Amino acid sequence: MAATDIPFYQPAGDECEVFAHAWRQQLPVLIKGPTGCGKTRFVAHMAAQLGLPLFTVSCHDDLSAADLVGRHLIAGGDTRWCDGPLTQAVRAGGLCYLDEVVEARKDTTVVLHPLTDDRRMLPIERTGEVLQAPPGFMLVVSYNPGYQHVLKTLKPSTRQRFVALSFDFPRPEVECEVVRHEGGVDAELAWRLVRLGGQLRQLGGHDLDEGASTRLLVYAARLMASGMPARRACEVALAEPLSDEPDTLAALRAVIDTQFGS
Repeated sequence: MAATDIPFYQPAGDECEVFAHAWRQQLPVLIKGPTGCGKTRFVAHMAAQLGLPLFTVSCHDDLSAADLVGRHLIAGGDTRWCDGPLTQAVRAGGLCYLDEVVEARKDTTVVLHPLTDDRRMLPIERTGEVLQAPPGFMLVVSYNPGYQHVLKTLKPSTRQRFVALSFDFPRPEVECEVVRHEGGVDAELAWRLVRLGGQLRQLGGHDLDEGASTRLLVYAARLMASGMPARRACEVALAEPLSDEPDTLAALRAVIDTQFGS
């Protein structure tokens, strides 16, 4: 794969090396971190770097084991088996990424267990198949610890099947390069956005559940690069997505004015 085909990712530490070591040793990886800090981009980047097909699943409350493994479907009067994304990844020897895995139903994680130990196999009860994962297959899951709930967390018996990486928002100099590259703005404007992001994150845990993500900073940069006035871009990309409360929105706009006031 050409370098231009690899999704841009600016490393914050040794996460790329750790991930590559885990893949070579056929170990599953758990990625923990806040919304919009780069978890999904990192996985896409590493899949491309390693030359692996990527199968991504956005987990939700109704996601079941059958959604991952597959099910029988009726087409043209005939019943045929249709592989789910997890089964497709095992057959292809690719990377299966389960984003926000704690959102899925509890029976989902049970299906993962045989793939996350020395067996590296996927039993398909409906067809009687037992698939042996090839060397290239890798299972990666992620979740946001900030939104953990007593009913929505990984059991210790599941967590201890993974190598784990903790992500956070990048250091300012790293985040500035991300915003500059992805947002299409110059370094000076990128730095102003990063400083604003840091100020907004100080409100996290007080007036906000979470502060502004790197993703939102990039959105604001892209709007500015397209010609939108800076303050308005920050309002629609940073303030409005973070809260619906009038008092909180007023506080966010006041912070924005410190960097991009009219």
